[in-house]
Amino acid sequence: MFGQHFYHEKIRKCVATFGTMFNNLYVLRKDASGDVISQLKVPLSYAPKQKFLERIRENADLDEDARFVSVKLPRMSFEISSMYYDPSRQLPKVNNFTESIVSDGTKKTKFFTSVPYIMNFQLNILAKTNEDAVQIVEQILPFFNPSYTVTMKQFSDYPDITEDIPLSLIGISYSDDFEGALENRRTIIYTLDFEMKTAFFGPISDRSIIRKAIVDFRNPDVPTVNSYSLTDSDNLIERITVVPDPINVSPDSDYGFTTTFIIPAEGDSI
Repeated sequence: MFGQHFYHEKIRKCVATFGTMFNNLYVLRKDASGDVISQLKVPLSYAPKQKFLERIRENADLDEDARFVSVKLPRMSFEISSMYYDPSRQLPKVNNFTESIVSDGTKKTKFFTSVPYIMNFQLNILAKTNEDAVQIVEQILPFFNPSYTVTMKQFSDYPDITEDIPLSLIGISYSDDFEGALENRRTIIYTLDFEMKTAFFGPISDRSIIRKAIVDFRNPDVPTVNSYSLTDSDNLIERITVVPDPINVSPDSDYGFTTTFIIPAEGDSI
C-alpha cells in the first residue's frame, strides 16, 4: 500500500523557512554617550538549547583560557518541538486539482487534497546580559500580531504551486540560568514558542485528458441488449457528442467546442 516512493521535502522546507526568518538579527553595543561601538550578528543554528548550555557549563569561568572553547553569546537556536494533525483544516479527501500538461500533450498532473498538520517550533535566545537578549526579542515581537504569513513553494518541479503558511507566536518564557559563584558565567534564555500551519501532499499521479464527452438519452420502456453500450440503438432517443475544436487543443485554451446531435428516429446513424 505504501510502496510508491515520493518525497516533497516539506519538513525540510518548513525548517529552512523558519530559520531564514531569524538569521539576520544584530546586537548593537553602545558606550555611555550612546554611540555605537560594535555590531554583532547573532548566530543561529538548529539545535536544542540544552546542547549549548552543556557547552557553556564545561567552561563557566570567565578567564582568558575559557573564552577559546566556550560558546560565545549571544546566539540563537531552534528546533521542532512537536507535530500533530489539524482536523479543523481538513478538506474533503477526494478533492483534487491538476497542473501542467505532460510533455506528450495527452495527460495532466493530478494532486489530491493535502493533509493539514501543525508544526511547533521553539526558538531559544541565549545571552549573557539582559540587554543583549531584549534587543533580539524586540526585533521579533512586532512582526507577530500574533501571526506572520510566509509563502512557500510546494514542489520543486512545479514552482507555480505555492502555499501561504501562517506562523503564530503562541508563548514566551524567560529563565536566568545562573548557578555557582558570582564570577561564573551567566546565561539568560528567552524561549519563544511558534506554531506553523502546514500541509503534506501524497504521491503525484498523471491523468488522461478527456477530449470527448457523450451523453445518451434513452427510453426506459424499451429493454436494452448490451446494458446501455454505445452501440445499442434500440432504445436510444438522442445522443449528444461534444469535442474541443480543434481536437488536439491545449486543455488550458478556450477555442470553443463542436457539439453533434444524433437522433436515430430521424434517420441519423450512430
